[in-house]
Amino acid sequence: MMVIVNSIRFPQESASQVGKRFLEVAPPPDYLTMQGPYIKGTDQGIKALEIFNLDESKLALGLDYVTQRCVSYFGIPGYTYEINVYFEAQESLKLIGLA
Repeated sequence: MMVIVNSIRFPQESASQVGKRFLEVAPPPDYLTMQGPYIKGTDQGIKALEIFNLDESKLALGLDYVTQRCVSYFGIPGYTYEINVYFEAQESLKLIGLA
């Protein structure tokens, strides 16, 4: 298993617009299990994290879904995102020939 972590930031002034778009975004497909979004206020605005669990064989599809999800928010002032992929430790060891 692996996870895709989507880190989102936007100014407080854009919170209402982000909330409205969130309600319109298609739910994750069956091959993704979503946790979050987890939200916190910061001195730079609002930060949200979404965590998507998936099988490695579905990584390309998962990245496409998460990217399209982020594109849904384009046009909202100050909205930014960063998508990262994390492997379980055991999977990482396989990548470097130690498992």
